[in-house]
Amino acid sequence: MPILSILQYPDSRLRLKASPVEKFDENIQNLITDMLETMWDANGIGLAATQVDVQQRVIVMDLNGDRSNPRVFINAEITILDETPRSFDEGCLSIPEVVETVDRPSKVIIRALNGKGESFEEVAEGLLAVCIQHEIDHLDGKLFVDYLSSVKRQRIRKKLKKNRA
Repeated sequence: MPILSILQYPDSRLRLKASPVEKFDENIQNLITDMLETMWDANGIGLAATQVDVQQRVIVMDLNGDRSNPRVFINAEITILDETPRSFDEGCLSIPEVVETVDRPSKVIIRALNGKGESFEEVAEGLLAVCIQHEIDHLDGKLFVDYLSSVKRQRIRKKLKKNRA
């Protein structure tokens, strides 16, 4: 179970759109396992395959961050149930040491496949609703900083560049 490299903003590969998973084989199972290990190693609660340079619609989560409840969402889609925006402080493993407030719809329905290819549907509010929207954005080539002003994005780029120097 190797720890995968997480792409860092502003890497252009983070802007690629992921393709649906069509085959539930050993490769997908290995990807899920490696993504979970990578997410836990980085102290994250969610990770999209595009963040590890795999252009498939795979998301892993563990909202407790303690390996107690790992979740897998494949080919996930959401339908907004409540447009009322809710503000959350969001961070991202691809944009380390940056936390910003983002407004997102407060309630969604998630339709996805689990790691075995079985479909499920779930109503999500709170942290799960925010996290699934954040990770689906990754699969669509969008980052949480895209919701911020251009001034804030520039400040973040400068901060990251300075931290990497």
